[in-house]
Amino acid sequence: MTVTSLIIRLTMSLPSGLASAPIKGYFLRLLQLLSTCLAFSLVATTGTWRETIGNWSMFIWCFCFVVTLLTFIVELCGLQFLWPFSWDDFLINYASYSTLLCLSASIIYPTMYIQIVPRGSSWNHAIAATAFSCLASVTYATEVAWICARPSHITCYVLRMPGLLKGLENFVACVIFGFISNTSLYLHQPALVWCVAAYSICLFLGAVALLLYLGGYSNKLPICFPIFLLGLALLSIFLYASALVLWLLYQFDENFGGQPQRSSDVSCHHQLTHLVCTWDQRLVVAILTAVNLLIYVADLVYWARWVFVRD
Repeated sequence: MTVTSLIIRLTMSLPSGLASAPIKGYFLRLLQLLSTCLAFSLVATTGTWRETIGNWSMFIWCFCFVVTLLTFIVELCGLQFLWPFSWDDFLINYASYSTLLCLSASIIYPTMYIQIVPRGSSWNHAIAATAFSCLASVTYATEVAWICARPSHITCYVLRMPGLLKGLENFVACVIFGFISNTSLYLHQPALVWCVAAYSICLFLGAVALLLYLGGYSNKLPICFPIFLLGLALLSIFLYASALVLWLLYQFDENFGGQPQRSSDVSCHHQLTHLVCTWDQRLVVAILTAVNLLIYVADLVYWARWVFVRD
């Protein structure tokens, strides 16, 4: 097989987005693989990932690397036709979520670890890992912009208001799960377990809504899809509101066994530690819960206007 025929074959095997510029597509994919691989490899050598937040960052980089590698293999082998959904829609949504996830790791990891890691090889590795994580965010964002900018039938759902809101809801929920991976935060109290259940239900339903849209099944529901999304937003608001109230009461109110003061948490007294103290984790979860509640309210307003006000 000649080089020319190989290039033609690879070009024809690519999805519509990469077929128009295969070199650019492969270059982006290789950059994504390289940056995520180096990020988790460098962090693994420092030993600063063996805690809740470190595990979250490692999971993000490993997840993005594995999925990107599988995507690369599928594109090389021309197996996109086996995918049950639109391949381009999958690429856009995956790249969008990867952008947000890698960006969160680029912010959370250095904030929690670089300032407490002693200067030396470990500190240098942590800095380099953060830089590669930022590079991964840029490459995934570039892929989204590149696919959406080209003339095609792709509507870039994730960049429209409903898609953006749904993406933010799922993203914030994923970050919340990164902080509550420390099960000691909630297993001792059934009310707090309910909070975790509420986060899980909303994330699951959000993923189902996204899959229904990507799979083209939104018009097969017994009700109009916007009405379904309106009801989903209303249910999510109820769940998040209850989770916010219960989380604040049982984590920060002394009458319910909470700790209102950071100084009362023994884990916050250790200055040189890789741990984010328990009280800080509780506070971050409360803030993120409130943020996601506001996003769901915006989602509800959008779909309410669409259903009831639209001409």
